[in-house]
Amino acid sequence: MGDIWSWERAWDVLPKLLEGLVVTIQATVVGMVIASILGLFIALAMRSPSRWVRIPLKFVVDFIRMTPLLVQLVFVYLLSPPWIPGLAIGCVVLGIHYATYMSEVYRAGIEAVPKGQWEAATALNMAPGRTWRAVILPQAIRNTLPGLGNYAISMFKETPFLFAISVVEMYTAAQQFGAGTFSYIEALTMVGLLFLAVSYPTSLLVRRMETRLA
Repeated sequence: MGDIWSWERAWDVLPKLLEGLVVTIQATVVGMVIASILGLFIALAMRSPSRWVRIPLKFVVDFIRMTPLLVQLVFVYLLSPPWIPGLAIGCVVLGIHYATYMSEVYRAGIEAVPKGQWEAATALNMAPGRTWRAVILPQAIRNTLPGLGNYAISMFKETPFLFAISVVEMYTAAQQFGAGTFSYIEALTMVGLLFLAVSYPTSLLVRRMETRLA
């Protein structure tokens, strides 16, 4: 067992992994903010009566969904000016990628608002903008919170792809430690435990949120 696993090496790698965890959380939080806001705008734009808005936007959304995140990260990184940090590029690409999925969550939330709410707003002679702000969006966003939480967990688990654009998150830190010490087992095991320690409580919170909002 001592030849396979060493607690001393596990504790040695932990500080580097915690530094990587900070980067991982930063990428997830910033990417989630971008995805949440952009996804809502996409969902609203897809309801536009103009085909000149809907058709090009649908093509872009489908293109992003149907191409791998890793390819998108590397492609944008190679085309970006060298002075832009890899972490910034990663946050933006993560945000745009997941915005295309979150737009569907928003769309479902908007369609779940009872028809009577639209009719009541019309009967009260409310302006369209006020109807959206005061009646539709508060209810729609409330319905979408569990779905957005699930995508936040998925984004968190996909941050290791940032290694491809030279961002030292948890997985990259573990790889670097393993390359220097030839001890990958401890480093990768600790990475898995740290991912579990963050994502599992979050999944329980999302599940509780789903139960309360059901």
